[in-house]
Amino acid sequence: MKIVSFSGIDGAGKSTQISALHSWLTRAGQRTQLLTFWDNVVVAPGFREFTSHKAFKGDQGIGSPQKPLHRRDKNVTAWPVTAMRFGLYFADAVSLCRTVRNLRKSGTDVVIFDRYIYDELANLPLNRWLARLFIRFVLAFVPKPDVAYIIDADPDAAYARKPEYPLEFLRRNRDAYLNFSRIAGNISVIEPLPIEAASVRIRQAFLQKLSQPETSLPGLPALQ
Repeated sequence: MKIVSFSGIDGAGKSTQISALHSWLTRAGQRTQLLTFWDNVVVAPGFREFTSHKAFKGDQGIGSPQKPLHRRDKNVTAWPVTAMRFGLYFADAVSLCRTVRNLRKSGTDVVIFDRYIYDELANLPLNRWLARLFIRFVLAFVPKPDVAYIIDADPDAAYARKPEYPLEFLRRNRDAYLNFSRIAGNISVIEPLPIEAASVRIRQAFLQKLSQPETSLPGLPALQ
C-alpha cells in the first residue's frame, strides 16, 4: 500500500488536485481510498471544534466568496495554546499510526490523505527550538508518505477562493509550510500553477517517486 498526502494553506486547491489524482489512479485500476485527516484521524474533532469556537469566539464552517468567515483557531498562536497543541498533535500522531496500520490490512493500493500530520506540525511556531524539537520527535515515528505534496498558492488568490482566515495569517502560514518542507524533507512542493498544469506536475512527481523497484506500484498509468 502506498500513502499519498496533500497539504497546504486553505484555498490552495488541494481538493481539486486530490480529485484529479484519485480519478487518474482509479482509471488505471488502482484501488484507491480517500481519507480526510480531520474526519478520519484527528482525535475528538467535534469536541475540539466546539471548544475552540467557545474559547476563541470565531466563526464555524467553511467560508466561500459569497459567505466569508472569520475563524479563530489555528491562527491563535499564544504559548498556552501552543503547549496544548503539543498534546493534541501527539495524540493525533498516535491515531495516525493506528489508522495506517489498519489500512495496510485493507487491500487498498493507494491511500490519499486530504491533509496530514504535516499540516498540524506546520502550524507550530517553527522559529522556536522547542517546537522544532517536537516536530522532529513526531516525524521520527509517524508513517512517512510515499509521496507527500504541499500545494503552494498565492495567499491573495487563496483568500479570494476560501475567505476564512485573515490574509496576513495566510501569508505567514504559506511561509510556514515552505519552511516545514525543508525540515521534513522528501516533500514535493507544487508551485502556483493553473489547475491542469498543477495536475500534470503532481502526476509527474507521483511517477518519479514510485518509479524505483523498491517503491514501485504495479499497473501505474502512463502520464497523460
